[in-house]
Amino acid sequence: MSSASTPAKHLPASDVSAGVGWTGLAALLVWLMVCRNWALVADHLALPGPHAPMSGPYAAVATLFVTGTAMALWSIFVDKVHLRPSTGIDWKLGRSSAESLDLSITKLAGLWTTWALIGAFYCIGRWYWDGQYLFAMAVLGSAALPLFLLSIPYVLWLDRKLIEPRDQAWHFGALLIGREAWDAEAVKKHGRAWAIKAFFGAFMISILPGGFAQVVEADFAASLHDPVALGSILIALLFLIDVQIGTVGYIFTFRPLDAHIRSGNPLLAGWVAALMCYPPFVWGTMGRADVLGYEVNTAGWAYWLGGYPALLWVWAGLMVFLTAVYAWATFAFGLRFSNLTYRGVLTNGPYRFTRHPAYLSKNLFWWTSTLPFLVTSHALTDMVRNTVLLGVVSGIYYWRARTEEAHLLAEDAKYRAYHAWMAQNAPITRGLSKLGSRLRPRVPEPQAAE
Repeated sequence: MSSASTPAKHLPASDVSAGVGWTGLAALLVWLMVCRNWALVADHLALPGPHAPMSGPYAAVATLFVTGTAMALWSIFVDKVHLRPSTGIDWKLGRSSAESLDLSITKLAGLWTTWALIGAFYCIGRWYWDGQYLFAMAVLGSAALPLFLLSIPYVLWLDRKLIEPRDQAWHFGALLIGREAWDAEAVKKHGRAWAIKAFFGAFMISILPGGFAQVVEADFAASLHDPVALGSILIALLFLIDVQIGTVGYIFTFRPLDAHIRSGNPLLAGWVAALMCYPPFVWGTMGRADVLGYEVNTAGWAYWLGGYPALLWVWAGLMVFLTAVYAWATFAFGLRFSNLTYRGVLTNGPYRFTRHPAYLSKNLFWWTSTLPFLVTSHALTDMVRNTVLLGVVSGIYYWRARTEEAHLLAEDAKYRAYHAWMAQNAPITRGLSKLGSRLRPRVPEPQAAE
């Protein structure tokens, strides 16, 4: 493997086009306008049912498929991703049904057992049956039977076209059936990929309804002259974009779209760093004021800047900008967003300026919105604790970034070339790299023996 510091002359081409993400964003915004104005649409078309904005939780789920379908159509008809060698598909192949049937049965055994294990995990995890997760369990429960039935024709069809149908799911099925040799590493990759989909997919679905209803029902006109209210609505809209398109990424992991999970992060440190940031683990760390809570006796930016209208507008604009970068970092992935995975290399959009635009913008947002060093208690201990603990949280995200880089550097020569190019050419990454090199202690070179 070549070193990540090898000089790179050109920025490698992105595996994800800019067009697919912008298409998803456009479809999402149009659909949001439809949902906000559903009363007028229903009146005009004389449709049955309530004539009111569509802000319910299942309207949020329907939005996923509107957005995902738009991105899938762009991917196929414009980017023609289904023709890429990375899909592992040869559309000219025509295995007979008899030839591929045994392969498909083995693969379905692996898939169905995996789904049963995920269902058992959901049943055991108490947190899935309380609060926001109840909605996710209802959605996934409703999808279970259609997923089971549709998997049969999908696998039977795809196995006739796959160059190597003995994929990771097949190896897990072969392990279960016990008739053919199976590869332990392929089984591990299968388990990691589905663990990622199960854990993060349920979380993403669980947070869909709240932000969706807030944006659909928001009164933008009434907020135009209030920087705090307008900033809050725009930030909610941008977080909705992130959540909606991010959730699409967990659902549309199909090989014909070249959006399949090629590998999950095999590093334990990567899993620990990521899981600390999500329920239920976050509830015991960042979610507890007595552990990593950095908002003890804080009042936020609107309180501290309340007497300075011009500064309120500037600060609101700054936070909207940071959230826009965060949302852009998600929809730039198109159909391929997900934590802890390798699904190709993204080199355009905000990833041309820094390797981790989402983490950078998110952490800057927390610092600027919380202002942890300003506290209503006026206690020096609260100021210091809040500031240090938010620094620890930012350090966790730095740790996540490094573990993700270690995974991708090991997987793809294109990512190694991207990593090297960014260190030399990207304005933010280059600056941070120089700063890091200055802060690191210098190791003295060994003296030559006389």
